[in-house]
Order: sequence, then structure tokens, then C-alpha cells
Amino acid sequence: MSCRVAVTAAATVLALPGLASTAAATPVSVVTRYVALGDSYASGPGIPAQRTDPAGCQRSTHNYPAFLAKALGIGDYTDVSCGGARTDNMTVPQPVWPGPNPAQFDALRPDTNLVTVTIGGNDINIGDLWLTCARLGSTDPLGNPCQRQITASGTDPYAQRIATVAPKIVRVLEGIRQRSPRARVLVVGYLRVLPSAAGCYPVLPIARGDVPYVDGVEQELTAMLARQANDHGAVFVDSYTRSLGHDACQQPGVRWVEGTTPASAASPFHPNALGMQEVASFTLDMLK
Repeated sequence: MSCRVAVTAAATVLALPGLASTAAATPVSVVTRYVALGDSYASGPGIPAQRTDPAGCQRSTHNYPAFLAKALGIGDYTDVSCGGARTDNMTVPQPVWPGPNPAQFDALRPDTNLVTVTIGGNDINIGDLWLTCARLGSTDPLGNPCQRQITASGTDPYAQRIATVAPKIVRVLEGIRQRSPRARVLVVGYLRVLPSAAGCYPVLPIARGDVPYVDGVEQELTAMLARQANDHGAVFVDSYTRSLGHDACQQPGVRWVEGTTPASAASPFHPNALGMQEVASFTLDMLK
């Protein structure tokens, strides 16, 4: 069973003048059945208020699906995004506390006419990359201890995982189309976590030489998601490119993703409420 949300007028719009003005150009009647799928970059762990349906999904009332639904004037939409979700959880329930999150595809209906999906990061275990590199940074702050450890065998497991998950993304898109053939499908990419070089050690304790490698993995993931979306009838929302200058190394109020010690209510290495607002704005731009 999908989880439906009634969005209250005061919930999200006060901080979104750009969204409100853009939404005026988008006929409200175009989107009447919106379903949001995805992982923690859609659900919004740590961002108030956290929903309890189920609590283990860490789904916020101020994530990008909520902002987007409000901007489109949709008072009743379905958000089944869940922290930790992988592509398999589109068709298989996800075991979270206190009970499972149903298979996300269960929320799709033949009359669904908008679907957003953010998925793939957990399939390649990108969270472990961030945490491992942050843990190893102090061993060689100017070098690349994390990259050396990960690629010690002579191959890059993250490049291999990205290649492996590509056909899984295709199956996700095909599964959406089979269940909701009239839906506009938007693959919403991940916000930039790091700058392309240097970083900000020790504020974000990833060694200077590891920053290009970690950022490069996210670039590869973004490029793969864009290819699969463009090749299989979906629209790609490039949150990575559009978040230049708003990575976790920036000052509070400028950054859209938090670092190891969040300054805003959000989980480490995840979007804050401002980042969610911006992703909703990017997505709305693509809907135009």
C-alpha cells in the first residue's frame, strides 16, 4: 500500500518564491497523479518533520517531492521514497523499522501521470565511499589514501558497480512504463557532495588528493543515470551540474548538502532542506 500525503499550505511554500512563480506557467491540470520513488536523496533523512510511515524510511515532509507537489498545486500525492533503497526495492519490500516499506512500484497506477525517481546510489554503495574516505583522510591529508586503498587491486570497484547498475536502472524505467504508461518520468540525479578539487580538510575530512576521485565517482554515476534516462524515454534532472558551488564544503546557507558534522537538520552527506528546495526547482524547470 502506498503512503499518501496531504500537503498543507504552510508546509513548504514560504521559502520557494522561484517555485511559486514557475508553477504558474505549468497548468495544474497536467499533473493529477504524482508518485515519488527513490532513496534517501529523495526521502530526506534528518530534515524536519520526519514521517512515521514507516519511520525507518526517514521520509521528510520537506523533501523535494513535497516541495514539487506543492509547487504544482497537488494536494494529494504519493511518496514512497525510503532511505537505503536500492533498485531491487522497486519490486521487493524494504525491511526497515518498525515494519517493511512496501515495494515502491506498488504505488504506481495506470492513471499516474508524473513519476520522479532517485535511485542507484545505494546499489553502488556510494555512502561507504564517503565514510571510508572521511575515515582515512587523517592518515595522509594531502594525499589520496582512500583511492589507493580502494583501487589497490588494480581495478576500480566503483566504476565496475556503476556499469553493473546501468541495466538495473533500465529495468526500473521499463517497470514504471509498464505500470504507468501515461506518466512523464523524471530521473532526478544526486546533488554534488564535493567540489571537483581541493576539498576543505579537516572541515570535511576527506584528503585533498582523494577529492577528485570521490567527485569523479559521482560524475560517473550522474553520467550513467543521464544516459539511461535519455535512452529509455525519461527526462534526466541534472542536480549534480546545477549544484556547482553548493557542495558540502560551502558555508551554511550556501551548501545544499551537509558534511560529516551537519550544520542544518539533515543526515551527513545528504541534502538539507535548502538542497531539497533547489532539486524541486530543477525538476519543475524540466517539467516546463
